[in-house]
Amino acid sequence: MQISRTTAAAMATATLLACAAVGARAQDTTTTPPPPKLKTPSLDFSGVVFGNFDVETDDATRAANGGHATDKFDIERAYLTFKMPAGSRASVRVTTDIKPGTSASGYQGWFVRLKYAFLEYNYLKPTASGVSGYARIGILHTVVMDHEESFWPRYLAKTAIDRLGFFSSADVGAAGQLSLPNKLGELYATVTNGNGYESPETNRFKDVALRLTLTPLGKTPGFLQTFTISPWAYVGQNASKFATDTTDPIGDGLKRNRYGVFVGVKDPRLTLGAEWAERSDASESGDTPFTRTVSTTTGRLVDGFAIVRPFRFSPDAERMPSVGLVARYDHFTPNDAVSGYQENWIGGLFWEPTPKTALSLDYQRSTPKGGLTGNVSEIWYLHWQVNF
Repeated sequence: MQISRTTAAAMATATLLACAAVGARAQDTTTTPPPPKLKTPSLDFSGVVFGNFDVETDDATRAANGGHATDKFDIERAYLTFKMPAGSRASVRVTTDIKPGTSASGYQGWFVRLKYAFLEYNYLKPTASGVSGYARIGILHTVVMDHEESFWPRYLAKTAIDRLGFFSSADVGAAGQLSLPNKLGELYATVTNGNGYESPETNRFKDVALRLTLTPLGKTPGFLQTFTISPWAYVGQNASKFATDTTDPIGDGLKRNRYGVFVGVKDPRLTLGAEWAERSDASESGDTPFTRTVSTTTGRLVDGFAIVRPFRFSPDAERMPSVGLVARYDHFTPNDAVSGYQENWIGGLFWEPTPKTALSLDYQRSTPKGGLTGNVSEIWYLHWQVNF
């Protein structure tokens, strides 16, 4: 069969075009960059565990145990913290609190609960002068306890206002923080349920709190650079026991207010802290709304502590062991209308073998005085803590 020149030319042209198309596709495949890989947000995991071996030697304990002191090993807390970014300005934090159960909780082992679980949004990124701000919602820090624990070692004991139940160290609600310029301090405010992180909301009232922390010498080198003064206020209400009464419901709340000021200096050589706080609680008596009476009780607290590491004063401090002394005194008057009060003493020696571990041999004694009812508590501790 004979093929005309025109047909042959058409076939050759089609073949060349097909080859060119294939070559172009091959070239595109080799030069087009692969699609970008999706970045997985980084997870920041950390934790702290502290426990103790304690010996209770007070008379009440001995009397309840055939004249013998009691002793035990214990893990008081294990905090596990998970942090992850949720965008350029947002992040999430979840902290679990693992603690021993009691007969009141209905569980005798160690159980897990949420201590913190909040979304944080940085509404104001740090400026050249140091101003920044964030907002939080969820289970979050209350107004002052976490601030005080940056001075006081929590593994030895709760802070005084925490130990005496002024309010919980964490609660469900919303919070905001604003850092002041030139290292002058910060402003922290919360609106919370008021029942603490171990209980759901039980009434319509919300508690409002505010702390102003001032560090007037923050830009001055030396020991007083960390000098801090922190006035704070916590205003709340509890519901009346007659709030749901069918005949005459009481809708007004019972006031639950707290005020205080904390002063401290935080230095590797010497840490000092002192606090004055007051609580005002309204309570009601009577069997019906018509026989109801309301009275107010005011309690006052004064406490102070000192932590000294003598070898840190040495010019060769980095080569010296990190050992020191700790002492604390709490004086609490539950009701200023009567003379009774409670004293709490803590004293001991500690050793920090690494920057993330600590051991302490300490003595703690709580004594009711001035007619206040209750038993003396006397406990010797070997405390330990590890951060990771």
